[in-house]
Amino acid sequence: MFVILVYDVNQSRVAKVLKLCRRYLYWVQNSVLEGELTEAGYKKLKYELGKIINKDEDSVIFYTFRSTKYSSREIMGVEKGGQENIL
Repeated sequence: MFVILVYDVNQSRVAKVLKLCRRYLYWVQNSVLEGELTEAGYKKLKYELGKIINKDEDSVIFYTFRSTKYSSREIMGVEKGGQENIL
């Protein structure tokens, strides 16, 4: 499945969240990552994020798509991140 992850977390947890997410997805822009995940990888990422974030303060949004067949992506301005940045 194709996943877009957007997060808004307390500054004290930003580095941990980004480091974890970059193990699974490509960093695209500040607080935005995307990429292909298996169902198991998606569940594991959500589980690991649940151990880092404070559910009373932080927000993580997952947009999931079965495929990117009918989608397009257009960038205006500077392209940040990219697929070569996965850890």
